[in-house]
Amino acid sequence: MKKILAAAAAVSVAFGCTRVADGQSAGTDEMLDYCAVQTERTLAQIGSAGYGMSPRNIAPGDSTWTLCPVSKELWTEGFWPGVLWYDYEYTGDERIRAAAEGYTGALEFISGIPAYDHDLGFIVFCSYGNGYRLTGNPAYRDVILAAADRLASLYNPAAGTILSWPREMESLGGHNTIMDNMINLEMLFWAAENGGRPEYAEIARSHADMTMKYNFRPDSTSYHVAVYDPSTGKHIRSCTHQGYSDDSMWARGQAWGIYGYTMCYRFTGDRKYLDFACRITDKYLSLLPEDMVPYWDFDDPEIPDVSRDASAAAIVASALVELSGYAGGEKGAGYLASARKMVNSLYENYRGGDSCPAFLLHSTGHRPAGSEIDYSIIYADYYFIEALLRLSGSSL
Repeated sequence: MKKILAAAAAVSVAFGCTRVADGQSAGTDEMLDYCAVQTERTLAQIGSAGYGMSPRNIAPGDSTWTLCPVSKELWTEGFWPGVLWYDYEYTGDERIRAAAEGYTGALEFISGIPAYDHDLGFIVFCSYGNGYRLTGNPAYRDVILAAADRLASLYNPAAGTILSWPREMESLGGHNTIMDNMINLEMLFWAAENGGRPEYAEIARSHADMTMKYNFRPDSTSYHVAVYDPSTGKHIRSCTHQGYSDDSMWARGQAWGIYGYTMCYRFTGDRKYLDFACRITDKYLSLLPEDMVPYWDFDDPEIPDVSRDASAAAIVASALVELSGYAGGEKGAGYLASARKMVNSLYENYRGGDSCPAFLLHSTGHRPAGSEIDYSIIYADYYFIEALLRLSGSSL
């Protein structure tokens, strides 16, 4: 584990991607400065609403964040406090830290109620996880461990995975596990190493293994959903929920897989996760359009006349910075170069700029449901600034 973390930290040295004698590379500085300005604009816009309201999206052509009340039924509340923690990490601005603490604290109740679905990792680890990493506040650690307990309660030993959507068991036909759930494993791995139940690491590994088996095709493309018999654990079918079709590759689903298996290697050192992360990454990269930002689904027959998904590009860019250190050599250098191309393309061609306070435009939330098509969405901003910090040498 220590060797793996050292490898990731060495990315900036091995590939010259970040801090040099006079500071960060100018490009990364410029982009992080831009994020700091946009963060201030968002705070100015939403501050009067209070910590119980969370920015979710901005519609095309609009300049105002849609705010949602913090609720167990939403999965995006952790990204805004996460953005604030990342901005604080870059700027050192105590006002930003105070805001991060306020928006983070509004989520504490999530750790004390029964799990509504699998999104606890997104909600709690993006907020409290970054807060604990930067402050060492023991109260933050306690919330993370309590949330890990709630997440683990969704684990079905028969299926070997965590139930993603209890509310969708009837509509999907059983115990369902979606690709997004890979990201929540980070909280379980972390909890197992930081005072939580040691078996949480085995739950996370089992989930990753079964997802590898049933959420991917032989050609390394991903299904969004795998469905299991809740009693026997027998795999019933694999399908989509947010992609174009059961046989298509939904861009953000593949992105979650790339990010998730890279993270699994960080915690376990198991080569199968590294090899698999590289395999599904290579498939994703081979299908990208020239500007490195995918269409919402790689198999939509209406391409190029369909929406892009900047959020998928931001997720993959962040993952590739970490993966480049683990892969090493020429392959790692190629991944790092791809990450740089992605963030540069997002900054040059997809940024909100003066038009709105979001970092990025042109993400797609749930196209089959007609939801958030070509919107700015808060999780795109989160992974964009995370990618930049990783490029700048952060210990993320």
